[in-house]
Amino acid sequence: MEQNLIRLLKADEIECRVSTINEKGLSLLLYKDARVDQKILDETFGAFGWKRSHQCIDGNLYCTVEIFDKESGQWVAKQDVGTTGYTEKEKSQASDSFKRACFNWGIGRELYTAPFIWIPADKVAIRSKEGQNKEKRYYCNERFSVSSIQYSDDREITSLVIVNDKGQAVYELKSGGTANGGKSRGKALQKQQGKGLQEVSISKDQMDSLQAELDRTGVTMETVQSRYKIQEPGTMSEELYGKVMSALKRTKSAEAA
Repeated sequence: MEQNLIRLLKADEIECRVSTINEKGLSLLLYKDARVDQKILDETFGAFGWKRSHQCIDGNLYCTVEIFDKESGQWVAKQDVGTTGYTEKEKSQASDSFKRACFNWGIGRELYTAPFIWIPADKVAIRSKEGQNKEKRYYCNERFSVSSIQYSDDREITSLVIVNDKGQAVYELKSGGTANGGKSRGKALQKQQGKGLQEVSISKDQMDSLQAELDRTGVTMETVQSRYKIQEPGTMSEELYGKVMSALKRTKSAEAA
């Protein structure tokens, strides 16, 4: 199949989700929904040029997305597993596994080159309430959206503007990788290499290096885990560790932001 056949996402196809929040500000994740995946698959391969199926393996729901390769006359399949949401477990797993399988085909993969997006408290309306243990819980009712986005020839995000529901810019990544919006959460990740992840755990020295970078930048482990869907940091693969460290090393120190 032709390389880079899948087009890049448009600004209005990207949604913003609050990842972490505290009294100092909040971090955002960029994501796509299943409807965007379906739209791009139809655009690229035609309504009859792709198909999806689901399979339950060891209690986990997998999705397989198959594309018909006209050159070979065969269906080519890529598969991934979904995670469970808080509500509608089966529907959540089905949608998540489909989106992940589409990532494997390259739809929205450029979102992994986004910077760590941090919006300081003076740019958003953060509220708090006491939890059961009288601990403060922070929340924000504002909605955020991508107003503009640009990419490099390597399909990396080079410019990004995020606005609130009033249309006011709250975060900006200028062309060239300079973030503006308070405490910058860094430049883009290095481009995806398309290689399989190695099934190994990182060493103690690597974990110490990771923690040192988190301390330097002010990025929380929770933010990293949420963005890369990591359950246990110590068991991430060597390749994923490299991507995380690459993003952190390109992030300004907390004191300099």
